[in-house]
Amino acid sequence: MTEHRTRKRFGQHFLHDRNLVDRMVRTLGLQQDDTLVEIGPGRGALTYPLLEEIPHLHVVELDRDLIALLRQENSPERLTIHESDALRFDFRTLKPADKPLRVIGNLPYNITTPLLFHLLAQGSIIEDMCFMLQKEVVERICAAPGNKQYGRLSIMIQYQCAATQLFVVPPEAFDPPPKVESAIIYLQPLSQNRGGEVALAALNQIVTQAFSQRRKTIANTLKKQVTSETFEQVGIDPSQRPETVSVEQYVQLTQGFLQQQRT
Repeated sequence: MTEHRTRKRFGQHFLHDRNLVDRMVRTLGLQQDDTLVEIGPGRGALTYPLLEEIPHLHVVELDRDLIALLRQENSPERLTIHESDALRFDFRTLKPADKPLRVIGNLPYNITTPLLFHLLAQGSIIEDMCFMLQKEVVERICAAPGNKQYGRLSIMIQYQCAATQLFVVPPEAFDPPPKVESAIIYLQPLSQNRGGEVALAALNQIVTQAFSQRRKTIANTLKKQVTSETFEQVGIDPSQRPETVSVEQYVQLTQGFLQQQRT
């Protein structure tokens, strides 16, 4: 393939370790009739092994030079290229009538969090997602209550998704090598959100406020939003730290907060 210069503004780090790529592809257990979309195909390190497994693949790419290279080497029958910013792309347009979408990618570090939330906003049409992310971000997403990594990202994603860290990817697997380790995460949108239904904006408001001062107790950080009666009903000791409260309990606190606003 023709040489391509990495672009810092796109956060590009290209994967070149075929063994790690194959391991990631095997994770999906692909079926011939799967509708799979890859975000950020780059130089095709993941794209070509995927095309060895399935007859057709969708890719979403913003870099025009990379798009030109992919078009040069692939037929439209095998590879459909969507020239778009993944943060604005409507993944619902790719869903077939009979099956949900599957999503894979080596995501740019600089857009990871907003892109995950963008995808989860369309989670009802997605079967699963497998991504290579910064290891620290994967650890934060998968963290359990009581873990120092547990916070807003853990709660907001685990509310909507089952999240599993699969394996770690060293910097030398990329060109150029990033300054951090990466990891593979597997995400499955839930058919029912954890702890019950609540407006995402309200949950985000409560969780963001709770973690605005991590060293303070949850009763202190949420004193303007949540009453002592609500803490008692939810089974939270007001002296608890925000990182010890479960996803389900944050949902209940948000429901209590919304109830107060209505009365």
